[in-house]
Amino acid sequence: MDARIGIEEMTAAAFAPFGDLLDGAGAPDRIINQGLCGRWHDRARLDFGDGRAGISLFRAEPRSLPYRLEMVERHPEGSQAFVPMSLDGFLVIVAPDAGGGPGRPRAFRTAPGQGVNLHRGTWHGVLTPLVAPGLFAVIDRIGPGTNLEEHWFAAPFEVG
Repeated sequence: MDARIGIEEMTAAAFAPFGDLLDGAGAPDRIINQGLCGRWHDRARLDFGDGRAGISLFRAEPRSLPYRLEMVERHPEGSQAFVPMSLDGFLVIVAPDAGGGPGRPRAFRTAPGQGVNLHRGTWHGVLTPLVAPGLFAVIDRIGPGTNLEEHWFAAPFEVG
């Protein structure tokens, strides 16, 4: 198996099997607030087995390319949205499910101002900003029980 993974352009269509692209591209769905605000309505499918939605802040150390991908994780009890709090793109690594484990990973680089919502149960890499400050608002499930599965690859992949 080729251990190199190229980085794809982030588009809503390419990312759809894994989650939702959050961005304000194109015309807004609605104009609100006395005509002074565009609203891109209902852009992510939040999905929780139990518990509730919460907003947390994450600060991740920037990584460099090529990036060494050793593991992916998933959250079986809820979706997880990452909204950068700066106008910097970041690396998003996802993998299809292949019989309960991850298939071949794919890597995307977001454009400035884009966030993502990972669907419930989607295999994904850890939060991977490419520049500081690496600060994100994260909307995900808050609740009891285990909501994390990790898979460590037998051999790492090189992304970049």
